[in-house]
Amino acid sequence: MSGTSLDGLDICCVSFDYDGKWNYRIVKAESEEYPDSLRDRLASAQGMSAREYALLHSDYGLYLGGRVKSFVERNGLKVDLVASHGQTVFHQPSIRFTSQIGSGAGIAAVSGIDTVCDFRTTDVALGGQGAPLVPIGDSVLFGDYDYCLNLGGFSNISFESGGKRLAYDISPVNYVLNHYASLLGFRYDRDGENARGGKICPGLLDRLNALPFYVKEGPKSLGREWVEEEVYPLIDSFGLPVEDVLATFVEHVAVQTGRHVRGGRVLVTGGGARNVFLVERMRHHAPQAEYVVPDTLTIDFKEALIFALLGALYAADVPNCLSTVTGASRDNIGGCLYKGNKYTTGI
Repeated sequence: MSGTSLDGLDICCVSFDYDGKWNYRIVKAESEEYPDSLRDRLASAQGMSAREYALLHSDYGLYLGGRVKSFVERNGLKVDLVASHGQTVFHQPSIRFTSQIGSGAGIAAVSGIDTVCDFRTTDVALGGQGAPLVPIGDSVLFGDYDYCLNLGGFSNISFESGGKRLAYDISPVNYVLNHYASLLGFRYDRDGENARGGKICPGLLDRLNALPFYVKEGPKSLGREWVEEEVYPLIDSFGLPVEDVLATFVEHVAVQTGRHVRGGRVLVTGGGARNVFLVERMRHHAPQAEYVVPDTLTIDFKEALIFALLGALYAADVPNCLSTVTGASRDNIGGCLYKGNKYTTGI
């Protein structure tokens, strides 16, 4: 799993079984940062030439395959299937276009393990958003919570309503916060301390909360294009100190989250769950809710765990993408399979 915020790579080995419901056990999980050269290439992928983009797709897949192979060998694991999210570079479902790079063929070739990737494009071809994909895992594995809230590069929420699982993106989170933290020389704003030291700009907060995306009904999803075209220019036009930008955007995230949480128990995961100041502000704007920040393993690896589930559902020939969540014309089985080194000969 790799998120839009480019925090690094999550590798999570999960054992699944099915006895009328899906059960899981995380066997081993690790996170690692990208080499600076690779992070820089991934961050600039949108502006690459076609040749550079195709080469990065190949190189990144080979890199992922190498990291999987090392992880498996280092931990003495037996693995049946790799499920790879890839790195989202383009996401414009309104024109039926989404692209996650990281060649599945490269992963399978280097790791020697069957690999499923490209989970979003079928749903987008069926008129869906291709996102969020995590809610099926929320329903299957974390159904005891009233809401499941993920605070990654973007935040998304899922919940049951009328017997159906509903989900959508709420707002940008770490994709914006990390960008401005980098202007202070940090990869991210640890615990939200820089934001805590800033002042909220009411004018910017009002303008952010008035962006048209926030009045749309779900299903809806966000991509980096929207941030770069709508959010960054708006923020930068105010000429604020970085700490004030961080404080204002944290407040914006908390306000938007509070608009969608109506009480009950809320499971909070993703990198943003570690942002102490952000969680404080979320609790302020939704005092009727019980925000539950779980154990470190669940915070850090829930998305990787659920993409492993998407791979297991693919292998079981069970839909892993819900039309009630994405708006596609039907439920579908997203993904593309590349074979590793296990094969048979003959007819």
